[in-house]
Amino acid sequence: MLKKNSKIYIAGHNGLVGNTFFQLLKKSGYKKIIKANRSQLDLTKKKNVENFFAKKKPEFVIICAARVGGILENKSYQLDFLLQNVSIQNNILLASKKHNVKRIVFLGSSCIYPKISKIPIKEESIMTGKLEKTNEAYAMSKLFGIKLCSILYEDYGKDIICLMPTNLYGKNDNFDIKSSHVIPGLISKFLFAKKNNLNVTVWGSGKAIREFMHVEDLADAILKCLKISKKKYLKLFHNQMPIINVGSGENISIRKLSELISKLCNFKNKFIFDKSYPDGTLIKNLDSSKIRRLGWKPKIKLKNGLKKIIIYRQSKI
Repeated sequence: MLKKNSKIYIAGHNGLVGNTFFQLLKKSGYKKIIKANRSQLDLTKKKNVENFFAKKKPEFVIICAARVGGILENKSYQLDFLLQNVSIQNNILLASKKHNVKRIVFLGSSCIYPKISKIPIKEESIMTGKLEKTNEAYAMSKLFGIKLCSILYEDYGKDIICLMPTNLYGKNDNFDIKSSHVIPGLISKFLFAKKNNLNVTVWGSGKAIREFMHVEDLADAILKCLKISKKKYLKLFHNQMPIINVGSGENISIRKLSELISKLCNFKNKFIFDKSYPDGTLIKNLDSSKIRRLGWKPKIKLKNGLKKIIIYRQSKI
């Protein structure tokens, strides 16, 4: 189904996931990769998206585009996180329907699951409880996207796979201390403090446990899902639209993660935890057995991945 000359559109090709997947496609010999910068295409404008699809005629669409950020960003800009993400998703999905895209891969997030879920979290846990308040708006936007995907799948026969990745990190991440996710934020804090002979304050108690995955592993998973036959995934998902967790299986507390990053940065000063900042969900690890059964598994261990990112960041500052 997927060929080297297939027309593949990556929405959000400059972001952490989109750029990594773009590089993987190029490296793998795919020749017709469609992309557009924000200045070229505003994904929140329905007419612009429809015109883009009419002109480019993509056969495969990967929806990586989203408004994303850490706990404080989510908490501070709830309206933007909800409305912008819903708008982006709606426009791309409906244009894909109208222009008969062969397969859509929709990227969700592990934050769609209830704050209190049985660990490890299975895909069936969706909508079984209350969401974590600190990222509720973003999570609701992704749940809306999944529902729209399911309608297009069930009522219109569209070929859609929804991936729910765990917490990601990688080279093309947002390393701004105030708006970043935990790993790039910690790396930036420790490198800055090391350079300026300062101590480090880590947000939260350090007790929260997270699962982290290198974005290159997610890119491999996306490509796997573009290649897999519909017959194979329908058998596993009993003819239901596939919602698939993608995780590394490596779990670590924020305290242990801080200690590891501190050591890898060769940071010699002290760091403390500021409990006035929220922890978010205390434990949020995924059951990724379904994608393992489709033949995918992660390759990059957390410590090795962190080493690569820290060396990369040091070369940029």
